[in-house]
Amino acid sequence: MEPRVRKLYEAMFALEDLREVFRESVPGRADENEIAAGVARVERILKDFKECKSSSLKYITNHIELRTREEEYININPIQPGGRLTPEARKALIAYGDGYSICDWCRDLRLDKIRRPPVDEFHAELAEFVGMDEVRVVPGARRGFQVVTSSLLNKGDIVLLSDLGHYTEYLAVEIAGGVVREIPSGESNIITGDAVADTIEQVRTTTGKKPKLVIVEHFDYSFGNEHDVRGVGKVAKEYEIPFLYNGAYSVGMMPVNGKDIGADFVVGSGHKGMAAVAPSGILATTEEWAPHVFRSSRIAGDITGKRFENKELELLGCTLMGGTLLSMMASFPRVKERVKHWQEEVEKSNYFIREFLRIQGNKVASEYPRKHTLSRVDTRNSFDKVARTHKRRGFFLSDELKSRGIIGEFAGSTRVWKLNTYGLSWDRIRYLADAFLDIARQYKLPVA
Repeated sequence: MEPRVRKLYEAMFALEDLREVFRESVPGRADENEIAAGVARVERILKDFKECKSSSLKYITNHIELRTREEEYININPIQPGGRLTPEARKALIAYGDGYSICDWCRDLRLDKIRRPPVDEFHAELAEFVGMDEVRVVPGARRGFQVVTSSLLNKGDIVLLSDLGHYTEYLAVEIAGGVVREIPSGESNIITGDAVADTIEQVRTTTGKKPKLVIVEHFDYSFGNEHDVRGVGKVAKEYEIPFLYNGAYSVGMMPVNGKDIGADFVVGSGHKGMAAVAPSGILATTEEWAPHVFRSSRIAGDITGKRFENKELELLGCTLMGGTLLSMMASFPRVKERVKHWQEEVEKSNYFIREFLRIQGNKVASEYPRKHTLSRVDTRNSFDKVARTHKRRGFFLSDELKSRGIIGEFAGSTRVWKLNTYGLSWDRIRYLADAFLDIARQYKLPVA
């Protein structure tokens, strides 16, 4: 593919080696010969870069391969596009990659109180961004689920989950000792407020008590369908059951206002929707629930009398440190801007699907027209027919896509699979659509 990409990595690694000279030196006494040699090395690499010379660089170290998929390909992986780092996040990762770098200026022994860099201001902006009162950063959406379930549930308490819910929701309930009851999505694969109400009534009839919590995602990971979260919020309020809004595929990608939705808790994923390093996420809540889920430690040592009242129990004190948090903070200005353009992302998704459906036999298993950039497609009557007789079987499609600079589909899959167009420019969207049409024509599949 593009020969300059690996050469670019080679130059960046050479700069890191030069940086190490200063990190290993007595302050103000760096070896000038080492510096000169390092600069000369960088200059040689950049000269090769300008001349479009290729690089043999394949590994970072210890057989850890370079990852060049975002530079050399169009990546349509279903879970990766929303977590693609911004340039600012990549720079923050370089500067704050050291493990406890966030603690340089910690005075209050609380992550959300750090003022340099302005972590405290970021938390305030983040709460406003999702329309809630208080927020904490957590190691992924799954930890947000766990904080809520461990705070609210006692052994045997019932939690309503969508039958399309993510496995981490189930595990969060399980580890807290709760019991799951699933809300049916029906033939449409969409959760409605009425379905939630019906499930609540069934639970009350069979157990004599109400569920303790309702968890429903705005867009599910399987189909990318939009669920009636406002209807769910309304029903949850009527029954006085707290509602956790799972925004793993919405927070950071589209406008989200938790209070308008009727949510008591909003969970988002930094590495899935906020252009941040994994594992990262957020948990936001209202003034009513904040003292409960963000409660302080009350334990004391019997000999030392040690107490940790400034640490929040469910978070085990501090959560995101170093480059993980700083990447989220650095990307935040762009994230706040990009949610304003969500409808254009949906338009691009629908453009691609319309072109994709021109191939006879192709189907979209998700709701259509699309309301999200994540789509589940069915190619059993098109590309899978080719795979049945092709010597590479289902991998033929992966081969054809990769030869055109496209990756991210589940390798070898030609039956039912998922893709995500989020963040692609119109030029890339058109190129992507044309590539599928070109492959179809190459293998004599009818195209409308």
